[in-house]
Amino acid sequence: MKKAFFTCLALLLTCTAAMAQNSVNLPQPDNNLLKMSLGNALMQRRSGRSYDATREITQQQLSTLLWAACGVSDKASGKITAPSAVNMQDIKVYVCRKDGAWLYDAKANTLTQVSNTDLRPDMAAGQPFVNDAPVNLLLVSDQSGRRKNDAWGNMDSGYVSQNIYLACTAMGLQTVARAMMNKDAVRKALNLADGVDVMLNHPVGYAK
Repeated sequence: MKKAFFTCLALLLTCTAAMAQNSVNLPQPDNNLLKMSLGNALMQRRSGRSYDATREITQQQLSTLLWAACGVSDKASGKITAPSAVNMQDIKVYVCRKDGAWLYDAKANTLTQVSNTDLRPDMAAGQPFVNDAPVNLLLVSDQSGRRKNDAWGNMDSGYVSQNIYLACTAMGLQTVARAMMNKDAVRKALNLADGVDVMLNHPVGYAK
């Protein structure tokens, strides 16, 4: 019995480690996908709540969208595309899909899998249209290891959210910013540390 227990524990740790190492390189962001003028993007920006569940977005679109949200815009200084209070750069983006949840690393331009659970139902929280979007971007404010300031986290998540809206508009995609979700379930699934606050989620996809 004892031997069986330790065997199962070893298998669990092995599977967990393998999943944690499951990273993918994203293609370089393509600014040609964002060629719509700022004026037109602002004019056409809308919140969408009806998604075509049969159409996926490409890795190229995803990479460009993540870069627009809060990617590195100046490698020399480390500045990002979104404003950030005291350059805290606290907003982290998780890509949630049917194949699990992936953490975006802006500097490396990679996605690393942190969960193999489809979290979209927990983010839907009673609004079924969220489940139809192939991608849901979860924004968290990570201020762990420093004196926490809720106002800064709120501001910074708003900046990133607007970037997502405008990039989706430019690429012919739709989205909507949502604070509604089962935050406790999301926190547990992602094993978020103290000082990391779940802020907003953005379903992303094509209009139905």
